[in-house]
Amino acid sequence: MAWQRPTYRMVDGERIDGAWCHVWRRHRPEAEWFVNDLIVYADGAIMCGDRTDLAGLKKLLASEMLSPTKPGITPPAAEPSKWLSRHGEPLTPVGFLAEVADRIEELSGRSTAGERCWEAIRRYQQSPAAERRALLRDAYLAVPPHLRIYVLGDMDRQDRPLRVLLTERGEPVDGDGPMVTEDMHQSALDYFNRVDEGVARAQEQRAVQHADDSHEGTGPDVTLHETVYPRGWPEELGLFVLRNDFPASVRFAGESYPSVLHGYWSLSAANATDRRQIAAAPTAREAHDLGGRASRRADWPSVRLAVMAGLLRAKFAQHIELAEILVSTGDAAIRYTGLSDSPFWRDAPDSRGRNWMGRLLELTRSELIAQRSLAE
Repeated sequence: MAWQRPTYRMVDGERIDGAWCHVWRRHRPEAEWFVNDLIVYADGAIMCGDRTDLAGLKKLLASEMLSPTKPGITPPAAEPSKWLSRHGEPLTPVGFLAEVADRIEELSGRSTAGERCWEAIRRYQQSPAAERRALLRDAYLAVPPHLRIYVLGDMDRQDRPLRVLLTERGEPVDGDGPMVTEDMHQSALDYFNRVDEGVARAQEQRAVQHADDSHEGTGPDVTLHETVYPRGWPEELGLFVLRNDFPASVRFAGESYPSVLHGYWSLSAANATDRRQIAAAPTAREAHDLGGRASRRADWPSVRLAVMAGLLRAKFAQHIELAEILVSTGDAAIRYTGLSDSPFWRDAPDSRGRNWMGRLLELTRSELIAQRSLAE
């Protein structure tokens, strides 16, 4: 089942994360089937036309009003050998219900069936006692049947080492596979030990490669909201001065602009007349509107980041009091929000928001701090 995300809904101001997939549905037993979205949320709510929950979804599946696979398709023939098969179990309504329950666990931040299976493997490695083996079997069988071949994340061996480990000595694996011996059990345990060693090596190497990725001391995110001051900007300076429409004159590339926004949109224009008109706009918002209507320079997509970075450096180098406010944000992530700027520049609650303004402000802040350190 292919799940898509992110999606979410708001409840009393709180964001509830979700994920969705396609299912087949009909409204009456004799009606035609149609494709519908099934959305699950971290709080257990399920939307498929109407709102329901796991118990309601179970009833829908049992009533044959909803199907995870296209109805009427002839299922593939049974594999001649379970042990030799490279395919997982077929997706069934029961397996789908288990997968939906697992998806809710994941969205809510709780461990999934696959993660609980790995926890049981770790406990059995520490002490391969009979009771722990029984718990491991239960954890493995709790994984949705059609997903079990993926639980180890090994597409060569799939879940075979686990199936060997859970088969009694002297019994054939899967009923038609090799007869399990003590050596096969030990080989399966050795496999998991090698996996642990590989994970430990990878973590050690990642710690070396990412040695500068410490988040210690990072403060809470700073969000720069888009604001409007109909009676004029406040006399007491605050975080709003970091916005591009704040009226702080900037001299850049031989020209002067009333604000960063004036400079950005003026420099984006292909025509000299448009550039002058944008630079002379009474407000930053008017400069933005004029710039949006003007013809763009052909190279603008390639140079706009460098231009914006240059304008920000100039702004904070030429206005020490504004630089102090930027530096006061410490090492916090800066989220630049609003609706007037495109998703390329602002932070948005979906995959479109790239927050380049926030990133460039963080870069400028880092440069200011580095310059002060060198000067000491």
